[in-house]
This record gives sequence, C-alpha cells and structure tokens, in this order.
Amino acid sequence: MSTATLDIPTLERLIVAAVAAPSLHNTQPWRFGFDAQTRTVQVHAATDHGLRHTDPAGRAVHLSVGCAVFNLRVAAARYGWEPVTRLLPRPDRPDLLATVRLGGAARTARASALYEALWCRHSSRFPYSDRPLPADLLAELTEAAHVEGASLSFPGPRGTGRILRATWDAEVRNRGDADRAAESRHWTSGPHPALSGLAPAALGPQDCLDRIPVRDFGAHRHPAVLLTRPYETHPALALLRTAHDRRTDWLRAGQALERVLLVATARGVRTSLFHQALEWPDLRRILDGPTGSGGPGRAQMVIRLGYGPEGPASPRRTVEEVMGNSV
Repeated sequence: MSTATLDIPTLERLIVAAVAAPSLHNTQPWRFGFDAQTRTVQVHAATDHGLRHTDPAGRAVHLSVGCAVFNLRVAAARYGWEPVTRLLPRPDRPDLLATVRLGGAARTARASALYEALWCRHSSRFPYSDRPLPADLLAELTEAAHVEGASLSFPGPRGTGRILRATWDAEVRNRGDADRAAESRHWTSGPHPALSGLAPAALGPQDCLDRIPVRDFGAHRHPAVLLTRPYETHPALALLRTAHDRRTDWLRAGQALERVLLVATARGVRTSLFHQALEWPDLRRILDGPTGSGGPGRAQMVIRLGYGPEGPASPRRTVEEVMGNSV
C-alpha cells in the first residue's frame, strides 16, 4: 500500500495492535501520542497504571511498553511503512519511553505472519501436554530474542526446578504482602474483575499437585478447590536475559519477549509468563545464576511454552482511552 498518507482508521488500527501486547496484571501501562508532521507515534508510560509496590523501579512497565512497541512495529510494517524506533528519545521527558516513526516503504514483507499472530496471542495458564517442542522451533525462538538484543536459554531439569522453586517462593511472599495483595485485588477484582482473563476455577496459585505455579491473580484469594486436571510433569521453560539492566535493556527485553511470543503463537505453541520471582531482588538473582546455558546476564522474564488449549483474551483499553484527543 502507499505510504504517502495515513488516515485515522489506519492509525487507530496501529494503536489497537500495540495495546494487544501483554502487561503485568493486564495493567496496560501505556498511552500514545501522534505527531502528524513527522508521522511519529509517541509511546509514554502511563504512571497511573503502574504497580508501585510490585514494580517500584518500573521494570515491568518498560517491558510491557517494549511489547507494545514491537506490536506497533509489526503493524506498521504490515501496512507498508518501515518503522524507525528510538528508545528514551528525550532525557528531559522520562515518561516518553519510545517513538516509532512511520518511515518509507517497508523493506520486508515478512511481518505478515507476526501481524496475524498478535491478534491470536493470549496467555494460556491451562495445562499443556507433555509433547516436546521441536528443535527447529527452539532455534527459531532463540534467534527471535537475539534479533532484538536479548538472549533466550532453555534450562534443563535442574534449572527448571530452581526456577519453579523461586517462583513458588515468590507466590508465597506475594500472598503474605498486604500492599502487593491490595494491588492485585485492585487490578483483578476491582471495577473490572474480568481483567484477570480467567475463569474462577483457574484462579488457584498452582496446580493440584503443586508442580507448576501459575500467576496468582488474587493474592487475597485462597480457593478451596484447585484445578483437578494434572499439569505437565516436565514444563518447557525459557529464560529471557539481557546483558545489562538499564531502562533501555528493559525496553529491548520487552520487544524481544513479544517477538518470541508471536513466533511461538505463529507456530501453534501456547505461552504464559512466570514473572513472580523477578519481582523480588534476591529471587531474581537466583534466575541470574546458572539456571540455563544462556551465559551471564540479567533475567528479565521466564516463559512457559507448550501445546494445549488457547487462553482467554483479556479486555483491552480503547483507542480513546490510551490516546485521548490525539487521534
């Protein structure tokens, strides 16, 4: 298509694609602006959608925004533009995390599969089968992270056990922390209880055999009946890392995370995120350690992968809510 003009419906479609990105507790901590003169989308942190107790440094906000930036890039390429991305472009405006300028004609048409996948990607915290992931898929996912400046490793049984134990320890702490429990309650059972995207039966903090912790959407909840369907015995986990731990690294990690998730989705693989241990500095250091073969670096996210049922779609904020009068 021509890149000479950009109409409002197309711009809105780009924003809708961006907000389809994942975010911690589905907080959707982003807002967008648009400079018509330079044809540039501005991506800001929405501070009122942050998690002050769970994410005091804003790392999760940056990861979430990075995911949205990647979706925006994919959508721009799908509509024929070459996305020109700048991270933290204005030191005097720390809430402006990225800009994406709609440049000339896209240099590649390979974004089509990822564009289709971004509408289908939903976190699935249901049980997966024990069917192993093929080696060529693991290589493709590793390359997807590498392209965005991150590394992806697949820990063996000992490393997987270490990650699961750290995740479980974090779950216990989260349930016992009044401030974090209040934040969880606000975002998952407040004015929009459907934000959890899960049926009540799936709200337990782990499966019935305590084998695989999953995100506890309500740290204040203690369901009497947990899921009775067994989870996979040997979960396939991937550890996403960056060489450093600066704000730009968090944004790059978010873009790498979303590329990995979309590649997996395009290949028919379900995903969910284990972020709990990353919210506690001492537990995060365990994940920085020898949990896999990815070498040194800072852990940014743990991804669970497998074959299983599709997860439900969580509600998203509208274009008007994330852009106001900018469109």
